[in-house]
Amino acid sequence: MPVNRSSYYRSSKRSLNVKFSRLSRLSSDYEDSGTDEAPLIYGDTAGFDMDENDSLVNRRYRNPNQSRIAYFLTDGWSNLCSRCWERLCRRRKEYKARVVPIGLEKSSDVKFPKNVIRNQKYSIITFIPKVLFEQFKFFLNLYFLVMASSQFIPEIKIGYLYTYWGPLGFVLFVTMCREALDDYRRYRRDKEANSQKYSKLNRDGFGVIPSSDIRVGDLIAVEKDQRVPADMIFVRTTEPGGACFIRTDQLDGETDWKLRLAVQNTQSLMSNVDILDIKAQVYAEAPQKDIHTFVGTFRRTEPDTMGEEDSLSVENVLWSNTVVASGTALGVVIYTGSETRSVMNTSKPQNKVGLLDLEINTLTKVLFFAVVALSVVMICLKGFVGPWYRYLFRFILLFSYIIPISLRVNLDMGKAAYSWFIQRDKLIPETIVRTTTIPEELGRISYLLSDKTGTLTQNEMIFKKLHLGTVAYTPDTMDEVMAHLRTTFNQQQQQQSSQQPFLGPTTTPTRSGPVRRTVVTRTFEAVKAIALCHNVTPVFENEGSMDTSSETEADQQSQQKVVYQASSPDEVALVAWTESVGLALLKRNLNSMQLRAPNGSIISYQILQIFPFTSETKRMGIIVKEEATGEIIFYMKGADVVMQTIVQYNDWLDEECGNMAREGLRTLVVAKKILTEEQYQEFETRYHQAKMSIQDRNVKVQAVIESLERDMDLLSLTGVEDKLQEGVRPTLELLKNAGIKVWMLTGDKLETAICISKSSKLVSRIQDIHTFGVVNGRTEAHLELNALRRKQDAVLVITGNSLQVCLKYYEHEFVELACQCPCVVVCRCSPTQKADIVKLLQVHTGKRTCAIGDGGNDVSMIQAANAGIGIVGKEGKQASLAADFSVTQFSHIGRLLMIHGRNSYKRSASLSQFVIHRGLIISTMQAVFSSVFYFASIALFPGFLMVGYSTIYTMYPVFSLVLDKDVSADIAITYPELYKELTKGRSLSFKTFFLWVLISVYQGGIIIYGALWLFDEDFVHVVSITFTSLILTELLMVALAVRTWHYLMVIAEAFSLAIYILSLAVLRNYFDGKFLTTWNFVWKVLVITSVSCIPLYILKYLRKKFSPPVYSKLT
Repeated sequence: MPVNRSSYYRSSKRSLNVKFSRLSRLSSDYEDSGTDEAPLIYGDTAGFDMDENDSLVNRRYRNPNQSRIAYFLTDGWSNLCSRCWERLCRRRKEYKARVVPIGLEKSSDVKFPKNVIRNQKYSIITFIPKVLFEQFKFFLNLYFLVMASSQFIPEIKIGYLYTYWGPLGFVLFVTMCREALDDYRRYRRDKEANSQKYSKLNRDGFGVIPSSDIRVGDLIAVEKDQRVPADMIFVRTTEPGGACFIRTDQLDGETDWKLRLAVQNTQSLMSNVDILDIKAQVYAEAPQKDIHTFVGTFRRTEPDTMGEEDSLSVENVLWSNTVVASGTALGVVIYTGSETRSVMNTSKPQNKVGLLDLEINTLTKVLFFAVVALSVVMICLKGFVGPWYRYLFRFILLFSYIIPISLRVNLDMGKAAYSWFIQRDKLIPETIVRTTTIPEELGRISYLLSDKTGTLTQNEMIFKKLHLGTVAYTPDTMDEVMAHLRTTFNQQQQQQSSQQPFLGPTTTPTRSGPVRRTVVTRTFEAVKAIALCHNVTPVFENEGSMDTSSETEADQQSQQKVVYQASSPDEVALVAWTESVGLALLKRNLNSMQLRAPNGSIISYQILQIFPFTSETKRMGIIVKEEATGEIIFYMKGADVVMQTIVQYNDWLDEECGNMAREGLRTLVVAKKILTEEQYQEFETRYHQAKMSIQDRNVKVQAVIESLERDMDLLSLTGVEDKLQEGVRPTLELLKNAGIKVWMLTGDKLETAICISKSSKLVSRIQDIHTFGVVNGRTEAHLELNALRRKQDAVLVITGNSLQVCLKYYEHEFVELACQCPCVVVCRCSPTQKADIVKLLQVHTGKRTCAIGDGGNDVSMIQAANAGIGIVGKEGKQASLAADFSVTQFSHIGRLLMIHGRNSYKRSASLSQFVIHRGLIISTMQAVFSSVFYFASIALFPGFLMVGYSTIYTMYPVFSLVLDKDVSADIAITYPELYKELTKGRSLSFKTFFLWVLISVYQGGIIIYGALWLFDEDFVHVVSITFTSLILTELLMVALAVRTWHYLMVIAEAFSLAIYILSLAVLRNYFDGKFLTTWNFVWKVLVITSVSCIPLYILKYLRKKFSPPVYSKLT
């Protein structure tokens, strides 16, 4: 009986509105009643629907623990400017659908973007302004720009211009050279890509044009192993089956080949040139980011072919940046340049700033206020007489060395050195540092968020179990499966020799009712379903001609090695297993499939329809027709969650799925349904109508497919094992002992996630596992959170859906409870949710996070983390290329964090504080000198000596601190508990900073007052006296700070001392040679240096003896 759909939808909508209104009333009643133990957060309690694009975290511009004023002075100002710029200067482009003409069809005048790749950051005009803006948006550089610019004003000039502009100009010059080189490399790469030659079809045949000249509507031929230059509709191929393979690893991170189908209407033409003689149109949807869906139609517009229309899906499209892997593909261009999927999915990664850089930036602001305060004190003591504001600015200039410009240079050089050390480590080969600005972050990690498949596991699937309900087959009993298949096909041969149709293996007859199938029958049906229900294509090396007969081709292929290509390693494992038991996939093209039986016979099937696997449906199906019998069968396989409602009632599937999941196996449920010719014809008509619709095509197509998915016969349950990576267990144990909490985020099912967490020892034997129940509303979430609160030291396992609900109503409470758990496992988690969980931890805990993954679905999580690590795995290099650090094995992160992270943080902390000390001590001397000489704003040292002090005289010893280490690599690995101290940030804190301030004030005061006291008669030589003592003090302080000596440190100390002694003899304008050779000068300088340094050596010895650091007990 026909149903009026519009009236049905209206009635459904009214009923939904009634239900939602009832829910809201119930919610308000519940709120009035109140609950215990967890405060409620008011919000809508209507039905909860989750999409993988939904965000778990509300957008926050301010840290909840940060004051509004502090936020505005730090990040708020830049956020405000960027948002104003986006609103005023950047108009959001509106994308529209288009109709692309083919052949004789009249073309339109619509303009589309040029097909040009441009990754350059600058142009000739914008290079200098942009680089200067990027540099001077940092407080440190802007401060020195103001200081240097002030020297052009004669009234406040205190030295030569080069003493200020020299260091600043050097920093800017190095930065500009680096940016220019990087941008030139981008320009070369862009030019190479834009100038690649492609064949364009025209009336005279194929003409060669560069990629940048390709326009929408052009017919472009792409050869094998050639990059697709623009998004194209696949219209013809040289492959006989009308299909070709493409590699998409640079687009979605998957290394498996994808099958693409040519439009049948154009593939059936006699030659390529015939396309130019037809009148046709391609309708293409508006450009969007989703690379897994496409809606379009192909329509012939000639009068005699009016009405011929084919639907186009993602299987008919060649996205740009993919590579043709077989044959030659001819396509009509539909999107170019910025409208292609690859460009739209290329998001600009955020510039990551390390915690140590933020801490140093805070210290520089403190130092700036100290400069201003010291200058104001000097003016107050001097008196507000005359042009006091001019004197104030001159004092600020004199004390500006408190904030050393060399700090940024030294830190950047240090980061480059740390990155070099990491890449040269032979124990973690092929490790690549792609972001050289954050190696210290590896020493501050509190949370590690890891993917499961391909990261903790090898992504190498091995078929382990086949369960039929009453019997199960394991690797030890696979010979029984082979015997059952041989029995079946031997019976088939006997039936054929007696000229009787084969209806299947022998069955066990009963007195009445349906025929009960034997184990042989069910085994045969299960193996045949697994061998047919897939998207796998066999690829043979040196493949022969397609025009030979089946017998000849089979003989040829039997001598060749077969390689199975599919988008899922699970499918490859299943098909490889059917080959091992005797039923091999011999050939497959667009419309047919051939299997080779154990007895050597060929079974041919016609492929009528294929319904590919998607993350939404979690199943795939295929309708085939056996050519020998004409039987039409609908096969389907998928996750047990969705298949349980599709197959007929049974009492074993749910239990066995749980058993296999506990064994760590990935499960798939296989089912079938036999269709009559009439049933299939009716389905095909409705399916074609749904595919031709432009509005809501996916919804309508899925509704038609679901009409078939009812009361299917359950055939079997398969179990595939994904092996753990080498060294996963000891590495996870190491990380846990280091105080790093590991969260596993996976898209896999709950049972498998629990099993892998146990087998990898992520969950220890003594720990309880608390599985968070399925929640759909506030009440359920509240009860489950109360249950979680009562658990002590339990590992939390939760699904993505339940997590979404909890965060909607109880975000703060949930994160607080989850962070108290020793480990958290989130299953059924989408890529967007992974990134949101990372941001959630950063917002609520303020701790540093590290994310590690191997696939394209982990890129967003890796880019969101403070330190992202990508593994070069079977899913491609997309995660590795997007990460800050690239490794080849999960086990390498132990050494990366425990050793290189520790050394990088400790060394940068020591280096930065020493550079600050170097500026503080000379500023202290300047302050004392000015106060002695009646608060005159006169420089103590000439400009050349000031520049030399921070460069040639002390640069090498200070920078040699990047070779220092407090413990050896073996001890850092053996005792990972030492890592806990790093996360507390005690190596660089306000406590250590003010300690260095006291040291600087003491030493600066001793040097200048010692010179005044001992050399009262020779005060004219005060520059030689104080500067010599200052250089010796700095060299001795470097030696005091060193914890483990390296031979390069000794060379740096000796070289710097030799350079200074040489300059004493050369620089006659600054030093009096006769005075310096007197014994009186030598011993008094040694006394001043000793008084400034020996007490510090004594304090260091006493501290080491009575309050030694933790690591000293292990060395």
